[in-house]
Amino acid sequence: MSMIEIRNVTKRYGSATVVDNVSVNVEKGSITVIVGTSGSGKSTLMRMINRLVPITEGQIFVGGQNIMDVPATELRRKIGYAIQGHGLFPHRTVAQNIATVPQLLGWDADRTDKRVTELLGLFNLDPATFAEKYPHQLSGGQQQRVGVARALAAEPELLLMDEPFGALDPVIRGKAQDDLLAIQKQFGTTVVLVTHDMDEAFHLGNQIAVMSGGRMLQCSTPEKILTEPADPFVQQLTGTSDRALKLMSLTPLKDSMQPAKPGLPYSLAQSLSLRDALAEMIWQGVDEAAVQDANKAPVGSITMERLLELGRKA
Repeated sequence: MSMIEIRNVTKRYGSATVVDNVSVNVEKGSITVIVGTSGSGKSTLMRMINRLVPITEGQIFVGGQNIMDVPATELRRKIGYAIQGHGLFPHRTVAQNIATVPQLLGWDADRTDKRVTELLGLFNLDPATFAEKYPHQLSGGQQQRVGVARALAAEPELLLMDEPFGALDPVIRGKAQDDLLAIQKQFGTTVVLVTHDMDEAFHLGNQIAVMSGGRMLQCSTPEKILTEPADPFVQQLTGTSDRALKLMSLTPLKDSMQPAKPGLPYSLAQSLSLRDALAEMIWQGVDEAAVQDANKAPVGSITMERLLELGRKA
């Protein structure tokens, strides 16, 4: 079921076409990442979804309803929005920042307080420590988490994110991405995220939409973007040198197991990707490992030789 349908949407500023006849479907409960270089039109396309940018031509439907049939303020209250730099109100506490939209929607104080406490807990920000702090008292990573918490406060079915992790250093950025995946899975939120970082797109996206010069070059699964690039620019963007490792990171170990063997001293979880399994085996210095399910029952095995062979095929 589609949460968003973008149908032949164009945005012009005078004679300049910034988004050129783009169509995309976003499935309910999925993460779609729009990726492209600076000026490709990706942020403009996303901002048309919550009417921060007016559409020149075409139509956008959210939850089956044409966004032009809903007052802009009402539409935005139903859609979470998180941006790079977090956009936190500097003179409001963390709790007051997170409570912004619930208060606009007229939630009572008890419901609002409960939601603020729940979200702070989900993002590992102890309410007793952080609720009354101001944004300038937080680290960049903490501000980012508060920004996403605020966007999720009114329990939106749809969350739009514009380069939300762009200002974070790589270690914190990786943690923030994992936080987002965990929260998205828990709430089933539909996410549309804009980035220029292909690694981020592959880590987060169920589908990746590649834009250049206002046009949509390809919108597909991460695997197809890697194996069947529709355009030379898409191939260039994904890179060729580490394509094998990227593909291995998208392939679950459980799909490539060999038969189980008793007595293997080292075990891997079947939920690992081929890339992570290879890294673990190199780290542990083993040539063969058992593969276990979530209950630690043996379900197969894997050899280093097999992993390397799969990597070469990728």
